[in-house]
Amino acid sequence: MKLLEIRNLSKYFGGLAALDNIDLDVFESEILGVIGPNGAGKTTLFNVTTGILPPTSGRLKFKGEDITGLKPHQIAEKGIGRTFQASVLFMGSTVFENVFTAFHMQYKQPEWKAFLHTPSTKKEELVIKQKVMEILELMNLSSVKDERAVNLPHGHQRMLGVCLALATEPRLLLLDEPVTGMNPVETSAMVNSIQRVRDRGTTIVVVEHNMKAIMSLCERIAVLNHGKKIADGLPEEIRDNKEVIEAYLGSEK
Repeated sequence: MKLLEIRNLSKYFGGLAALDNIDLDVFESEILGVIGPNGAGKTTLFNVTTGILPPTSGRLKFKGEDITGLKPHQIAEKGIGRTFQASVLFMGSTVFENVFTAFHMQYKQPEWKAFLHTPSTKKEELVIKQKVMEILELMNLSSVKDERAVNLPHGHQRMLGVCLALATEPRLLLLDEPVTGMNPVETSAMVNSIQRVRDRGTTIVVVEHNMKAIMSLCERIAVLNHGKKIADGLPEEIRDNKEVIEAYLGSEK
């Protein structure tokens, strides 16, 4: 089943095409990798999909509904979450507090009830606290729940960034370079955590430069170069694709 459908998507900055007539499908419950050289348009694709940037042309459908031109908060409410290349964390807060704060979209009780600490708000707060712990356990951060984010090692900060995205309870999660700057042990832990997130029912799209991680994690890979999609297939097909090799290594001519 197609969860996200991207058709004829283009994004121009002046006369420069960051995305040029992209067609891409994301299927339910898959982990899709999006790769390409620097400047290929990968992050722009995420920014347009999540409403941070409006498309110049083309359409996006999520769960069959046209989401083209919606604001970021509207798209998040539809069920698309994301992380960013740089971790966006509340550095002075604990790990638990970071994820608890990120659940603000899920609050159903009006503010006046929260101020008065009514039984319904206390019940809702308890449910959210339980969800926070579930996410921390999923990402193997429950043991550091009381640590301040600023004191975490780099790998744990990247994990916490994923936790914040999961707090929006997304159906589709977009991960922008999740293993950037990680050592091999941290990378392996992140790959395993991403697989657990998918196994729990979240569809995932990963932009990443770490080819070893991408090849081991993704069932399908799409390749962008100069804003165009040049390949889409299984990891072994992408690895042996001459056009992909040329995009990364350059032509011998």
